[in-house]
Amino acid sequence: MSVRHFIIGTAGHVDHGKSALVKALTGTDPDRLPEEKKRQITIDLGFAELNLAAPNGDSIHAGIVDVPGHEDFVRNMIAGVGSIDLALFAIAADDGWMPQTEEHLQILTYLGAQHAVIALTKSDLGRVDAVRDEIRNQLRDTPFANSPAIAASARTGEGIENLKNALALALSAIPPQRDIAKPRLFVDRAFTLRGIGTVVTGTLTGGRLHRGQEVVVQPANLQTRIRSMQCHGLEVESAQPGMRTALNLPELSIEQIKRGNAITVPGLGKTTSDLLALVEKSARLNAESPAGRPLKNGASVYVHHGTSRVAAKILFPEDCLERGKKNLARLNLASPILAFVGDRFVLRDPAQQHTLAGGIVLATEEAAEIFRDTARRGVLAARASAPGNVDLCVRTEIALRGIADSQTILTQSHFGAEEISGALLRLQRDGKIILRGDIAADGALWQKLRGQAMTLIDEAHRQQPQQPGLGLTELRSRLEIQAPNVFEALMADLCAGDFVRAGSAVARASHRPALPAALQPLAGKIRAALSQKPFDPPPRREFESDPRAREVLHFLIESGNLIEISPEVVLLPETFERIKSQIAEFISKNGPATVSELRHAVGSSRRVMVPLLEKLDRHGFTRRLGDRRKLVSP
Repeated sequence: MSVRHFIIGTAGHVDHGKSALVKALTGTDPDRLPEEKKRQITIDLGFAELNLAAPNGDSIHAGIVDVPGHEDFVRNMIAGVGSIDLALFAIAADDGWMPQTEEHLQILTYLGAQHAVIALTKSDLGRVDAVRDEIRNQLRDTPFANSPAIAASARTGEGIENLKNALALALSAIPPQRDIAKPRLFVDRAFTLRGIGTVVTGTLTGGRLHRGQEVVVQPANLQTRIRSMQCHGLEVESAQPGMRTALNLPELSIEQIKRGNAITVPGLGKTTSDLLALVEKSARLNAESPAGRPLKNGASVYVHHGTSRVAAKILFPEDCLERGKKNLARLNLASPILAFVGDRFVLRDPAQQHTLAGGIVLATEEAAEIFRDTARRGVLAARASAPGNVDLCVRTEIALRGIADSQTILTQSHFGAEEISGALLRLQRDGKIILRGDIAADGALWQKLRGQAMTLIDEAHRQQPQQPGLGLTELRSRLEIQAPNVFEALMADLCAGDFVRAGSAVARASHRPALPAALQPLAGKIRAALSQKPFDPPPRREFESDPRAREVLHFLIESGNLIEISPEVVLLPETFERIKSQIAEFISKNGPATVSELRHAVGSSRRVMVPLLEKLDRHGFTRRLGDRRKLVSP
């Protein structure tokens, strides 16, 4: 028998009995604030736990988030339902469908909720069948059209067991929240306990957290550590997605953390104040109401994301967004948030009176550049068509970037590392992308870049055939490649074929450095001058009278046609070998010798012999013993 964890969020009009229903189901009164007791309405979020048995015998542990129904507290309601698995609609049998019922339905739809159970509360007051028919009509063409509707009365207890059974059946059919190793806990409460320190609570999604783990509080990027953690008052060593979780963060003060912050792990993306999203305005809105009017380009809105509420300016490619329409939008946020591609959000008006629209995040980087580019906006439109398709998300991410690090593609997404790796391999197999090491690239773009590199290398061979190849630094600069790993991947790709690295240059494997015909006479003059006095050649500076001569001398040294003894001395290779032989012969016959003795034996000068012997020492041919040299045994 296993335990499955889920989150239930209430929804419904004010005074339709949501909190009373939660108390009847769990025995816990979710209204905890004195003002809530006094006014007998829910103002802020309340919490309770419900343990159920699935039909297959598994245990179901559900955390319930009770939300306010009053129109003045809708922003608190949104903060409570962003991470739920199932909505528990409370609709009073004596009232039926009401304005906040409708607004809560639209909010849940915007947030991507798919599952619900309807509680016909106050069933002891009658009108159950009529209200059930009304609900069915209202839910037609919504994700909740086939949700069970259970009559129940918190006052008499009638129907509560039936409601528990309906919840157990509905939750047993829902897959548990996915663990993609990208944990986020959006803070809905933060408080201090004496002797404990700062405590935050929220619903954990995306991955696990453990006691003692290092975490980051975003958007302030505060590093801290989890000292202890609880789930509904019980100490736990770890928490998994779908659990209501309390974290003790004693290294932080209560002034450093608040509702709307996100607790996550280091390296899991970065915050942003600029989003691209697909925004939708519900067709259910009354065209004459403030909420149903067109949402204009440049309008001020509030973005409700996770448990946060951030002022923003919304921009559309066109003038406005009409009721019943969807469009790409750019959201300039007044303060940063930690948003992932695929996150859902709700838009409300600046006065916080009306829910205007909802949306899904499509990009968290380069928003301004993408928004100005019609082609890249088209890529995002394709992504929006199937946000749950990992292959499409990876393919469009590469199309947006052109070239990307495959290890960090969609770091801020709703997909795990294995899912992304699998998508990359499938896309490569189908010829849609190219993988080179840790680089993933659009196939056409990579081939274009590869072609440009080949052209530049071939051009360098034609223009400077004496060079071993095109310098890597120059090639990278001319290709305008900023990322070192992208350039290394390109070089590895080229060198797997017809190219080779030659020191700090790259060349065709068939390339053999050669002096152009115009410079060959200079090479002949240098060799002739060195041949005239081979053991005591002219100083190197005499060969570097002009840039062309310096270029020839450099080529002769790099190609092995000259041996560089020192910055002042060069020798012909055959001369170098003859001197080595004579030195070896002299020392073999006479024992260790001084510079002077070797200079006289060879017929050279101190200017040549001193650096030459130092070079032989470095190469392990001779070894200095005081002021003498001896041969090193092979």
